Amino acid sequence: MQITRRRLLMSLGTLAASLKPPGLMAAPASLARFDFSEPHMGTMFKIVLYAPDPDLAAAASRAAFDRIAALDRIMSDYDETSELMRLCRAAGGPAVEISADLCRVMTAAQELSRRSDGAFDITVGPVVQLWRRARRRHELPEPDRLAAARGLVGYGNVHLDPKNQRAELRKPGMLLDLGGIAKGDAADQALLVLERYHITQALIAAAGDIATGDPPPGRDWEIGIETFESPALPPSRFIGLHDRAVSTSGDSEQHVEIGGVRYSHIVDPKTGMALTGRRSVTVTAPHGITADCYATALCVLGHERGLRLIRDTPGTAALITEEDSGAIHEYHLPNFLR
Repeated sequence: MQITRRRLLMSLGTLAASLKPPGLMAAPASLARFDFSEPHMGTMFKIVLYAPDPDLAAAASRAAFDRIAALDRIMSDYDETSELMRLCRAAGGPAVEISADLCRVMTAAQELSRRSDGAFDITVGPVVQLWRRARRRHELPEPDRLAAARGLVGYGNVHLDPKNQRAELRKPGMLLDLGGIAKGDAADQALLVLERYHITQALIAAAGDIATGDPPPGRDWEIGIETFESPALPPSRFIGLHDRAVSTSGDSEQHVEIGGVRYSHIVDPKTGMALTGRRSVTVTAPHGITADCYATALCVLGHERGLRLIRDTPGTAALITEEDSGAIHEYHLPNFLR
């Protein structure tokens, strides 16, 4: 289904999503709403939960944030001491043992790499590093360095043994980047921590990645999406969710203009080039880890191939917004609006 409008109705940048307080119905007297925020994984994580008393809410949120911080120490490509970077330093050598957390995320990533024909690929790290430098310096990567980096990219060079929790990177110099999947997984894991405290009415938001548990008293969690034109204004459209996740990927906040061309922070693993133009994708899925990585993959695939992938993935839905010559086009399957 295609909807074409010149005025953008819905921006789905890096899910500059906001939370609309749940409806007019008051929470039962035995439950109260609590909000907590902390910086992790290069963004601000927000926890919204309903609990019978502030002490339980504080203890549960503290445990959830500690779990997120632990995952960051495992999966960060900014921290040279992380487990991920230790694995990368072993590239070209024999398989090494990895943690259950890293194995879970890498397994999900490899599955999507196969299903998307490499549109999502965590081995894109060498190329991503060049484009980070390009954004800082406002100059394109040097062609020879980009070609060398592309030679290290390819999910087929990762061998995983989930049963024995071992991983092998088959080319020296390989660098993994979990930026398109780790925050969604962290949101899922934080919800699981809250459940151990018998808190199920909860929401975890990490910029563009949101995972929800049971609905708050009275209605679903309502997730607002900002517009391209006026990101400072309150969102005009909302989607209601519970026990599901939503993620948005795009370039509304992370991009650079070089030579009159707008380059996204999202890189096509096959070409090594940052995406150009304006495109944003929102994906809903049963879990944050799925919504997060599929949103990134669909940015690379575009609306035709992206919606085919969603059609073949039970439990998911997507809205893809693209700009073409100043006109805004929205593409989605009917299930997105249900």
